[in-house]
This record gives sequence, structure tokens and C-alpha cells, in this order.
Amino acid sequence: MTTWPRNLALAGAGKMGAAMLRGWLDRGLAAEGVAVIEPSPSPELISLQNERGFELNPTTPEAPEVLVLAVKPQMLESAAPSLQRLGGPHTLVVSVIAGKTIGDLAARLPDAHAFVRVMPNTPAAVGRGAAAGAANAAVTATQRGWTETLMRAVGVFEWVEDEALIDAVTALSGSGPAYAFALVEAMARAGAAVGLPDELAMRLARATVEGAGELMFRDSALSAARLRENVTSPGGTTAAALAVLKAPDGLDALMVRAVQAARDRARELSG
Repeated sequence: MTTWPRNLALAGAGKMGAAMLRGWLDRGLAAEGVAVIEPSPSPELISLQNERGFELNPTTPEAPEVLVLAVKPQMLESAAPSLQRLGGPHTLVVSVIAGKTIGDLAARLPDAHAFVRVMPNTPAAVGRGAAAGAANAAVTATQRGWTETLMRAVGVFEWVEDEALIDAVTALSGSGPAYAFALVEAMARAGAAVGLPDELAMRLARATVEGAGELMFRDSALSAARLRENVTSPGGTTAAALAVLKAPDGLDALMVRAVQAARDRARELSG
């Protein structure tokens, strides 16, 4: 059952915050219960406010049922004093701020008790995000339901029980879109290396990855391994390419090293 909070405050409406907001409003969150705090609203945000009617930078906001923190990590310290009145004792604080732990947030919002730390990714802007979150012990079943509704409105959402795993989530799905884009770039360069014009190689590489993603989405009952097998004929061209990618020092090993490097950097940023 879909459960929306009666009122919600969004602190920070840059690209990620605004993308989530639009997704929530499109899927059923009542605009009259929404307040957005954004000192430098973009023309797109102002247009959305005019269209939907939520409050933008109210002068005396009250503590809502849910406070979503989407400010830039480097802005949290300066923004925290003005946000303290929004983090009441009955408020669920949902943070999508990279590198800031629940302990960091609790120290800056001392009246709040219930915290969820979520790591979304940029495909949330088109409703195809992949996110996971960790909750502290004060988060109730109802508040978990609000979190699930909000995050699943813009993509896939999963829980992890240990907040320390958020660094691994950051490394896999948080940074993951960049890996997919880098794959497209590498495929295009490889196509050019075997004789295709650069622009044609890029168009084909991009369309191939877009199509493969859509096929995986539509055939969600099939594993990625099975989808790979379905396009791999024994002794064929795809099998020849996969023999290179599946070598001991190939794609699997490279991706493990890449994700480990991202996880280690996330740990450093988390302190």
C-alpha cells in the first residue's frame, strides 16, 4: 500500500532534489503539504512551483513529518542552523547527502531522532533510479513506509541493515551510471579502432547500451547472465569478444577494482 506523508520539507532542490520532487508530485504527493527550501531556485524550480503550488522558501516553516536533506555536502555545516527547526522530535529525516553519516546528521539536528540515510543516483531524474537506504533504530514502521514510497516513486529502492554498507551502495549504484557512460565511450572508441567513423561508432554504442538496458528492464524475470547467454552463440563473434572480457584480468577483475576504489573513497569522505 502506498503511504505518503501528510507534509514534507525538501532542503536543497538542485538537480537531484528537484528530480525527486517532480517524481513525488507526479506520483501522488500532495503539493499543498510540501515546502521547499532552496536559496537559489532555478528557473525550472520556479516554473514547477508555479505549476504545482507547493511552498517555496516559506518564512516560518514548521517541523514536518518528513524532512529530506538534499543540500550539497559542503553546504551542510552552514545550512544546519536554519534547518534545525525543521527537524522536530517526530520528524523523519531522510538524507541523500553523500558522505554524511547518520551520526553527522544527528549532531546537527539534535531535536530529531529518526534518520534514514539514502544513496540515490542520477537516473532518478527519469524515474529509473537505483537506491538503497539504512535507518537508525528510532525509525518506525510507518516512517519506513514513507521512505519506500518516496524513493520508489523515482526508481528501485532497497534496504540495507548496516549503515556501513551505504559506502558500498555509493560505489556500485551511486557512481554506477558513470561506469555505464564510460562503457559507451569505450565501445565507441573500440568501434573506431576497427574502422567505423567516430560519430557512427558513438551512435551505435549508445543505442546498443540503451537497448540492452531496456531489454533487461522489460525481461526482468531473466537474470543478466541468461540475457547474456541468449545473445551468445557458441563459437560466434560474441563468444570471441566475451572470451576477452571474461579473462582473469578482464572486465570482472577491473570492475571489482573500480568499485573497491569508489567504496574506499566514500569511506574517506564519510570520515
